[in-house]
Amino acid sequence: MTVPVLALRALGLGDALTGVPALRGLRRLWPDQPLLLATSGPLGRWLSGLGVVDDVVPAGGLEALPRIGRHVAVNLHGRGPQSHRLLLDGRPDELIAFDCVEAGYRSKSYWQTYEHEVDRWCRLVCDIGGNCTADDLRLTSGAPHRSGVVLHPSAASEARRWPPERWTAVARALLADGEDVLLTGSERELCAQIARASGARDSSGGLPLDVLAELVGSARLVLSGDTGVAHLATATRTPSVTLFGPVPPELWGPAIDHHLHAVLYHRGPLGDPHGSEPDPSLLGISVREVLQTAWAQLSGTSQRSA
Repeated sequence: MTVPVLALRALGLGDALTGVPALRGLRRLWPDQPLLLATSGPLGRWLSGLGVVDDVVPAGGLEALPRIGRHVAVNLHGRGPQSHRLLLDGRPDELIAFDCVEAGYRSKSYWQTYEHEVDRWCRLVCDIGGNCTADDLRLTSGAPHRSGVVLHPSAASEARRWPPERWTAVARALLADGEDVLLTGSERELCAQIARASGARDSSGGLPLDVLAELVGSARLVLSGDTGVAHLATATRTPSVTLFGPVPPELWGPAIDHHLHAVLYHRGPLGDPHGSEPDPSLLGISVREVLQTAWAQLSGTSQRSA
């Protein structure tokens, strides 16, 4: 009997992309067993279409999962106890997860707080005999980057949102320099405000993931905060400038192709990534810094395309 492998990572786009190497490690470890991903339907179907997983088990956060019979469960979601208990409730043949005394689950793999998100989940899979590294992040071989600048001002929390007036100033300067600037993001009102004030094109409003990936994958440059689109730029080898705060790039920044990606971060105390106010370290980044870094990246793109 073929026993499927069910991996839980019911989080957003950036979280899903940082888990791709671990998913590929699970695929290598059990090549003949179906690999299922418990996540949101659209995200799971997109990753399934790319061949990262075989199928999706629709999941919303840590809500109860549908029963799937015999399976091996892998917790790529967190360290528990909630996520551990959620998977244990499905009565798996085996649970692979980090050690969690609160959930009554013991493991030889222990959570390390100061560890890059990609490395953390690779380590969990490698601890059971899998083989994966950050190099498994790539989703494409790298298409020509010729279609302008994608500017993504949105973020899941206020703590990671650079002020809209600063994004407007960046967009204006790039447009004045002859660049084609395209706004993306789920926050229609925010992007419309920046578009009206700058003249940038507005393509906001929940683009399908395959369309967003195509836009990012063909862009000359991606400008964003620490959010999912930054990880999409890493996956598609698109040059990027990412503004960090409150979480440092050592934990969530580009894990590969460092020559393609620039990070801006004013080091300070670790803040709350889900906070309701823009983080001081993020606010410390100036418009001038962003523009200078963007122009340097665009110059490098031209040289790499020559």
